[in-house]
Amino acid sequence: MVYQYIPIGFYMARKKSSVYVDDELWRRLKRRALEEGVELSILLEEVIREELMDYVDKALEELTGLGFYELEFKPVKPREGSVSELIRAMRDERADSISRQ
Repeated sequence: MVYQYIPIGFYMARKKSSVYVDDELWRRLKRRALEEGVELSILLEEVIREELMDYVDKALEELTGLGFYELEFKPVKPREGSVSELIRAMRDERADSISRQ
């Protein structure tokens, strides 16, 4: 996980909150913060940002060079068959496309 640290001289407004969290999840999160040497608040903020997909927005804005972007995509129809067969077929398709380049 990439942690977003607040630059020196830049102060982000923070909100103190009380929430109810499963005891075991809280212990695991505290342990992770300790292992990674990061403040628990920062780790929790990162989890929230990830859930809200803030990084995707920032990355797309940087890629486009614009303050806005529009995504276009076509829905994919799921294939029939076992997972192993599907993965093999996808690898073969990719290998074919690379060899044609």
